[in-house]
Amino acid sequence: MIAKMTKYALVLHAAQSDDFIEKLRELGLMDITVSGWEPSDEDRQLLLDIEGGTRALESLKTFRADAARFDAKAAPCATGEEAYAVYTKAQRSVTALHAELSRLEKSAEELRPWGEFDPSCLEALAEKGIVLRYFSAPRNVYDKQVGVWSEQYTLSEIHRSDTAVWFVVVAAPGEELSLDAQELKAPRMDIREVERRIAETRKNIQALDADFSRVAVSERLLAGYVGSLKERLQGVRVKATARQEAEGHLVVMEGWAEAETSDRVDALLDAYPGVVYLKGDPAPEDDTPVKLKNNRFARIFELVGDMYARPKYGTLDLTPFFAPFYMLFFGICLNDAGYGAILTLLGVWMLSKNRRPGMMRQAAWFATLCGAVTVAFGLFCGSCFGINMKEWFPSVPFFDFQGKFFSIALAIGIVQILFGMLLKIITISSTVGFRYSLASLGWFLVLLSASIAAGLPMLDPSWGIPFFTISSPAFYAAVAVGFVLMLFFNSPGKNPFVNFGLGLWDTYNNLTGILSDVLSYIRLFAIGLSGGILATVFNALADGFVPEGANIVVRLLIMIPILLIGHGINLFMSTISSFVHPMRLTFVEFYKNAGFEMSMRSFDPLRKMDQTENQ
Repeated sequence: MIAKMTKYALVLHAAQSDDFIEKLRELGLMDITVSGWEPSDEDRQLLLDIEGGTRALESLKTFRADAARFDAKAAPCATGEEAYAVYTKAQRSVTALHAELSRLEKSAEELRPWGEFDPSCLEALAEKGIVLRYFSAPRNVYDKQVGVWSEQYTLSEIHRSDTAVWFVVVAAPGEELSLDAQELKAPRMDIREVERRIAETRKNIQALDADFSRVAVSERLLAGYVGSLKERLQGVRVKATARQEAEGHLVVMEGWAEAETSDRVDALLDAYPGVVYLKGDPAPEDDTPVKLKNNRFARIFELVGDMYARPKYGTLDLTPFFAPFYMLFFGICLNDAGYGAILTLLGVWMLSKNRRPGMMRQAAWFATLCGAVTVAFGLFCGSCFGINMKEWFPSVPFFDFQGKFFSIALAIGIVQILFGMLLKIITISSTVGFRYSLASLGWFLVLLSASIAAGLPMLDPSWGIPFFTISSPAFYAAVAVGFVLMLFFNSPGKNPFVNFGLGLWDTYNNLTGILSDVLSYIRLFAIGLSGGILATVFNALADGFVPEGANIVVRLLIMIPILLIGHGINLFMSTISSFVHPMRLTFVEFYKNAGFEMSMRSFDPLRKMDQTENQ
């Protein structure tokens, strides 16, 4: 559900702005409108520092876990600002050193065939008019042509590999050589010098671990500094977007607070000197921030909804309604008890590693629930790591996914679309009035009647309702009522003939739209089937590589690597598909038919940025 909000209009002296913002930050309950903020050059640097500090805190987690690099006894920095400066300088240095190391390693690969030599000797030969030209050629070409080349030029083979040969040719300055080989640049140093520089560069990189260790032991100071930067950004945005009045002596702000905590906000405003405020309910045209307040189950799936948008204030939060469908769709798409068990175990492991509330724990619960549904659906269909469980348990009546689920996928789509339409009717009725939902109610009646009269017998002839068939008076009566509502009540208050024309146009658009929406649910069948087929293919591939008559040890040595790689690839690809396509069905088909309206603004109150938030 969407938390109820209270709107505030605040007027105060401009000189009080900084102190007032700090008081609101300490309270942590009011969101100040900052729409239209354009950062200055100084503000952009502040944003870069916040981003850089956040990245530093993330990288330090990995660094601290590396016992070979991290020195827990390093001297800490004096302040968080110093820690950020030390980190920034060390990070720039290590980036440059890694680039230099990459260049040197590439040079080493080019110089290694030429071995060790004295560059001063090459300079002495050049002064005497003797030039060495450097070539490489495929081994078979060199072996075939070396006799002919030796008759024309003085050459010497330097290095030979399995595929190529490196050699030098003694030539006069400016002499043209006709060789079927690739000429290379003359080496400016030998491999010993390059390897010395590589070792020195690596030593310099390792030396920077001392600086990173200093920052790592000062992690709490750095987190506090990043928090102070974020608090500073809050104040910058608020003051930059507040409306100036009375020649800049007064500022006007728009604020928002949850209705259930507004009494605490009122207490602060009443006690603060020089502040005048007006309090009221949000208007429909307001850009009201949205905060979701769901139960523990629905809260897990808020991360899915947030990938699209928060619902508009005053409408219906669809998270509790799409969550069961999403879980079911995920299980259908992955459709393998073995894969689901792996996902469930991964979720449980993530829960054990992330015990504090936050996004990672939310994701862990998400993986656990979706994995558990996948296990249940995979057992229902008799699939475990691509193995058909009917062969192991012939007496168990497993569901024939491949033979029967195509039409069921369409039926599931119709159920979710009808459910979305019903939610749309409820939303419209509660926001603007029941009469504005009559057209949607008409569509709901027509689609529901057609689904019951024609759809149920198609799934199973025994499911048909005798008194409600496509030829029964009850069916015609329900469809007639639906069409009347669709055609004549789509725009209350308008001329009936105008309504009829608009209704005909809407009928064309809605019929084609609903048809495409229902057909989109075929992807549930297609994705579940493709993943299952790939699993069986990898099983057959592993079994096919085993020689006939091989013992169990040989079978395991051959099959296990193939199965691990094959099923690993399939699990990765199928999990991504099972995550993305149910999301697509939710955002496109369900949201559209449920009348979802988005809000791009979430409730984000001014608050203190403590260390735990930045760690």
